[in-house]
Amino acid sequence: MAILSNTCQYAIRASIFLALNGGDEAKIGIKKIAEELDIPAPFLSKILQNLVKDKILSSTKGPHGGFGLAKDPHDISMLEIIQVIDGNGLFEDCLIGLRSCKEKGHDVVPCPMHRKFRPISNQLYKLFQKESIGSLAKEIKEAEGKIGI
Repeated sequence: MAILSNTCQYAIRASIFLALNGGDEAKIGIKKIAEELDIPAPFLSKILQNLVKDKILSSTKGPHGGFGLAKDPHDISMLEIIQVIDGNGLFEDCLIGLRSCKEKGHDVVPCPMHRKFRPISNQLYKLFQKESIGSLAKEIKEAEGKIGI
């Protein structure tokens, strides 16, 4: 079971790819990114456009166009990408989808899972906030091909 949606995983992987392969002003075409990451290009393009809209990535159209990071990869947290793609549901919604949590709000009358999962979701939030695309790219680069994106 994945904690993050496939869409969110693709967004993070593509951002890491851009951090590893893009330069300061260089743009990488959607076909190349999609091929390298084995993600359908039309689907990936829609995902990356969401990141462009939120100023995490930049894009240019035309023959030499493509996608690039809009800011330093060390200034892009995993949390930023998660919030754009998946929202805050992992950290706020009822883990098991109980109606009482949706109707009254889990802070008023939390279900048994909220009390148990709250410390874990807080830890996940802090982890995703701390981890940057730049630090992940650096660790992947240092693994010298032993970690694939």
